[in-house]
Amino acid sequence: MLARVQSAFILGIEAFPLVVEVDIAGGKNETEVVGLADTAVKESRERITTALRNSGFTFPRGRVVVNLAPADVRKEGSYLDLPIAMGVLLAGSLVLTKLDISKVMIAGELALDGSIRHVPGTLAMAILARKTGVKILIVPQCNAEEAGLVHDVDVIPVSTLNDAVNYLLNPQKFMPYKTDYTERFLKDSPSIPDFEDVKGQAHVKRALTISAAGGHNVLMIGPPGTGKTMLASRLPGILPEMSFEEALETTQIYSVVSRRGQSNGLVRTRPFRSPHHTTSTVAMVGGGVSFQPGEVSLAHNGVLFLDELPEFSRATLEVLRQPLEEGFVHIRRANYAVTLPSRFIMVSAMNPCPCGCRTDPKKSCRCSPGEIQRYLNKVSGPLLDRIDLHIEVPALSFEDLSREGTVGPNSTMIRNHVQEARGRQANRFGRTTLLNAHLDSKQLKRFCKLSESAKKLLLVAIEKLGLSARAYDKVLKVARTIADLDNSDSVLDSHIAEAVQYRSVDFRSI
Repeated sequence: MLARVQSAFILGIEAFPLVVEVDIAGGKNETEVVGLADTAVKESRERITTALRNSGFTFPRGRVVVNLAPADVRKEGSYLDLPIAMGVLLAGSLVLTKLDISKVMIAGELALDGSIRHVPGTLAMAILARKTGVKILIVPQCNAEEAGLVHDVDVIPVSTLNDAVNYLLNPQKFMPYKTDYTERFLKDSPSIPDFEDVKGQAHVKRALTISAAGGHNVLMIGPPGTGKTMLASRLPGILPEMSFEEALETTQIYSVVSRRGQSNGLVRTRPFRSPHHTTSTVAMVGGGVSFQPGEVSLAHNGVLFLDELPEFSRATLEVLRQPLEEGFVHIRRANYAVTLPSRFIMVSAMNPCPCGCRTDPKKSCRCSPGEIQRYLNKVSGPLLDRIDLHIEVPALSFEDLSREGTVGPNSTMIRNHVQEARGRQANRFGRTTLLNAHLDSKQLKRFCKLSESAKKLLLVAIEKLGLSARAYDKVLKVARTIADLDNSDSVLDSHIAEAVQYRSVDFRSI
């Protein structure tokens, strides 16, 4: 007898339809899985046989053929355990159901005792089910909150194989799981360090405020111990809270990452990713034999912090060019081609030399000119050109360190200021996802018109600093953000002057 069960496979962060076909015929007792199944899928034969026996079922006798269609796409992972097991039970007439099984999608990994374990990508599967008209999605209990974010599909959480069988026999006894959006957003957010804890560095805080308001990338240069990492870790605290659409988009990325033992609910806080400088190019942009999103996608709608920037390999840094420019990363391998969102604020920090003391007035630098040049050359000009704000972070004085009480506004006050500036951008552009940093040339001409005096000031700055065409655009975008923070409809001379100073740091001779 032949049975067909609907499931899905994950490619990138999207799910695509997959049909598990199970046929049982007479002959020698054997089970064969076809359809480009990887080792984990082929090993499911032993898990399924044992789980069925421990759940009170007898594995059908005869020749069992399992086909995973489409047969020309490689299937990886253990999420097909449950649909294959249900296909075996249906094909062997061990379970009879009045449900239209073609409108039921199933995913889950089986343990040997018949319990069902977490699988990645159930949010993408729920979105696929809605697109394809599938009404019911059976998932592991621990994936229910994630899959339940899609309210147009009945998500049925099951803890054991017997639960899944009982649903097919008596569907009226099971209530679909619906995730409460409001409750998820009202929950207390994780604690984020506050800007009021940082002593001094008022000009750096100002630059980070501009970065948060317009989505601009930042490079901080200064000796060790000046607060670069401390400042970067506080940037998420001044970013506006994510909208539901942003949260759903971010959750879909994290959904496909195998996170055993971690919460799989809605991602409500903006990501802050800080990869180690030994991170490989694949780990940075994503890919691999068993595809996983990279750091640039895991930081989507949040912050990517690269500490000790020159210590990253040149190849790893150069792959950042496309996501910084486009907000997407396109990955093409021999077996697949995927496009992932990667719109983030990149904050990077570095020392002015290998020992870090070249700009510290209290310490002497031990580096030779050749060592300094080699160190700085690790960061290419094209990458620097894509960073909007270049900030020098000086060593703190004793007065700054010993000052009692808080200095400057706290993160809540800064966030309110940032939110107001973003609100002005949303009114101007007609959508909340477009920020000043994302403007293309046509939009830049339309929204960043300058007075004659501002044009002359910018011309002098370009000639003196030797700015590239891209750097020229960056200055205009930053100036537009500064104007928004000042509640100004026009980009004034003062806004251009402040924007220029963030490009005036002579990177090679700090």
